[in-house]
Amino acid sequence: MIRLLPALVLVLAGCAGQGPARAPDTRQPTVVSLNPCTDAILAEVAAPGQLLAISHYSKDPQASSMEAAVAARFAATGGTVEEILALDPDIVVASSFLDPATRAGIERLGLRVVTFGSAGTVAESEAQVRELAELVGNPAAGEVLIERIEAVLAAARPQGAALEAALWQPGGIVPGETSLVSDLLRRTGFSSYGEARGMAQADYLSLEQVVADPPQLLLVAGSEVGQRHPVLDQMTDMHRAAFDTRLIYCGGPTILRAAQRLAEIRRLAS
Repeated sequence: MIRLLPALVLVLAGCAGQGPARAPDTRQPTVVSLNPCTDAILAEVAAPGQLLAISHYSKDPQASSMEAAVAARFAATGGTVEEILALDPDIVVASSFLDPATRAGIERLGLRVVTFGSAGTVAESEAQVRELAELVGNPAAGEVLIERIEAVLAAARPQGAALEAALWQPGGIVPGETSLVSDLLRRTGFSSYGEARGMAQADYLSLEQVVADPPQLLLVAGSEVGQRHPVLDQMTDMHRAAFDTRLIYCGGPTILRAAQRLAEIRRLAS
């Protein structure tokens, strides 16, 4: 499939020649992912050679939702039209927040762009897994990943009453009740501190409020001064645990690690 003007092909031929090898089965489309959440899913459901590059975010150990060893298997891109053009994929997968000018530039080259928003529930994430697996022509791989997710969630489902938890995110904010991490908290035996107090997505939870009105469990996923204050060490009636920020935002295989971590915290706090 040739989409580029001959002169442009000549200019970029040397750069494109250094890209990853194409999928041996040409009936399966090749993909570049610009979204760290779809990076992780595509790494699971794409056949060898199909995923030409992932986003540069997935190469950052502090931001990636992928295991470092998995991310190391793939080339990365900063998301520029020039980089994508050099790789010449069949499909570009991106966030729904993809810059319109970038999208227009990619589509002018004849490349297909498919965007995904943030999954707000486990069910929505599983739907994205299926869609991405279908997109790359490997629906069975998507079902395998979903079966793993369901098995981990079943194992993490606790007995007994829910434990009230506040997830203290970077910036001192709490998640909304329609976020994926809130769905995971409910599924692993926690009730929402924020919801019980009328707090909404990204509302600020101050140190003063935590001290005056503590939750049963404080999940600390930030590193602000208040979140590390010594007064928290004196609150012996409140359980406190660290929660990796990399487990908050993405679905797919990230759900496996997030659910396992929450189940571990639930056992220790019970």
